[in-house]
Amino acid sequence: MRQDKISIRRGAAFPLPFAIPASAMQAWLLAFICVVTLAFAVLTPPFQAPDENQHYMKALLLSDWRVLVEQRGDLIGAELPRSAVDLHGVSFPTDVPPELRRFDHAMLAKAWVADAGRPGTSFADFPNVANYAPSLYAPGAAGLLLGDMLGLPRLGSFYIGRLINALAGLVLLGVALSLMPFGRNGLLATALLPTFCYQTGSLSPDAVINGIGFVGLALSLRMAAMGSNPARSAGLLIAGPLLALAKGVYLPLMAAGLQWPQHRRDARPWLLLGAMALGAVAFVAWMKMSGGSQALYHIMSRKTGETVMTAPLGAQLAVIMADPIAFGQTLVSSVIERAPVYVLQIVGRFGWNAILLPLAAYPLAGGMLAAAVLSGSGVRIGMGRRLWWLAVAAGTALLIETAMYLTGTPLGADFIQGTQGRYFLPLLPLALLAIMPGAGLRMARPIFVGAALLLLLVAVASAYDSFWVHGFVTTDGMPPHQRLSGALLLPSPRW
Repeated sequence: MRQDKISIRRGAAFPLPFAIPASAMQAWLLAFICVVTLAFAVLTPPFQAPDENQHYMKALLLSDWRVLVEQRGDLIGAELPRSAVDLHGVSFPTDVPPELRRFDHAMLAKAWVADAGRPGTSFADFPNVANYAPSLYAPGAAGLLLGDMLGLPRLGSFYIGRLINALAGLVLLGVALSLMPFGRNGLLATALLPTFCYQTGSLSPDAVINGIGFVGLALSLRMAAMGSNPARSAGLLIAGPLLALAKGVYLPLMAAGLQWPQHRRDARPWLLLGAMALGAVAFVAWMKMSGGSQALYHIMSRKTGETVMTAPLGAQLAVIMADPIAFGQTLVSSVIERAPVYVLQIVGRFGWNAILLPLAAYPLAGGMLAAAVLSGSGVRIGMGRRLWWLAVAAGTALLIETAMYLTGTPLGADFIQGTQGRYFLPLLPLALLAIMPGAGLRMARPIFVGAALLLLLVAVASAYDSFWVHGFVTTDGMPPHQRLSGALLLPSPRW
C-alpha cells in the first residue's frame, strides 16, 4: 500500500493528486464482510432485527407501488395482504412474553405453506417508520417483488428481500471504500463490527442509511483532498439529497470536507454547501409530501416502565426553547447514563437488543478499532483539521440525541428515549480518522485483521447458538455483576 506523505492542514489546499490505493488486505476484509453479512441474512430468524417487522411492511407497501401511509383511528400504516401481516403476527411474532424462545426449522416449514390459509387483506400498523422515505426501502421492495415474480411464498420473498437489501448495502460500502482518498481502515473497521453486518443482513433500512452515510462522507473528503471534477460534483449533488432522505441528522457529515477557499475559483466549499442545501430541501419536501415530520406512537418509558406516548415535535420543541439550560442538562445526563449501552450496541447486540456477545468480544472489538487507528491514514493531517472532524462527529451525535428527544420521547421528559448505538455507526469512520496517525505501526495491520476475523466469527457463532440451539429471552439489560467468568466466553442466553 502506497504511503505517500501528503500535508493536509486547515486553511491549506489538499494537494493529493491521487487516492491511496486499496491493499490486498483491505480487499480480503471487504470480501469477509460480505460473507458474514450474507450469513446473518440467512441465519437470523424473521423479524429478529429491531423494528424489522415494521420495515417489512413499509417495503411491502412500496413493492405494491404505493408510497404514502394512511391513518385509521390510532393506527398508522396501510392495507396489506393478510398473508404478509400474519407472517409476523402469527408465524414469527415479536410481542412475546419474557420466556425462553428457540427457533427451529419446523417453524420455517410451517410458515412456508401458511399463505393459502391467510386470504384477503389486513391493516398493518407501522407508525415508527411511517414517514421514512421510500428510497430507504427500494432494495428491500425490489427483493420482495422478485420473490413474488418467482412464485415464492411470503417467507421466501421475505428472505429474497433481505438478501437484495444486504447486497445494496454492501455495494454502497464498496463504493464508499473506493472513494475514500485515505484512512480507509477507519471505514473498514466500522463495517467489521458485528452490528454493521447484522443490520445490513436484515430488511432494516440501516443497510442503505449506513451505506449512503459512508458514501457522502467519502465523497466530501475526496472533493476536499483531490479537488472537483464533473463526476465528483454530480456525485455530491446526488449524495446530499439521498443522505438527507436517509436521515436528515446525518447531513452535517458532509461538512467534514469543508475548508476555506484557496482562491476565488475554488468551488469546493460551495459545491459541498450546495449539496447539503439541496439535501435539506429534499428532506423538507418529503416531510411535507408525507404529511408531517413525525407519527406519534406508544413506547415503554425506560424510566418508569409504563407505556407512554411520544410527544408532538412542536410541543417538545417548545419545552426546549422554554428552558434550553435544562435541556442541555438532560442531554448530558442521558448521554453519560446511556454511554455503556451505546458501546455494547455499536459493537454487537442481536435480536431486539436482547442478545449480548461474550463479554470478551467487546474489548476485542476495542482492540480491533485501536489497531485500525494505529495502522495509519497514510497522510499527514493538521491539528486544525482533526479538531474540525471531531467537532463534526460530536455535533452530529448531539443532533441525533436532540432529534430523538423531539420525536421519540414523552413530552417534557428529563431523559432521552429511543437512541440506539447503531445510530452512531455513520459517524464512527470520521471519528477514527480524526485520531489516526499519518504513519502506521508495522504490527497494527496484522492485529487489526486477526481481531476482526475472530470478532465476526464469534458473532456468527453467538447468533446461531442463541437463535437456533440454546434459545434466548427477549429482555433488555446490562451484563451481570456476578459470575462474570462464564459471561466472558459465552453469549448472554447462556449466562
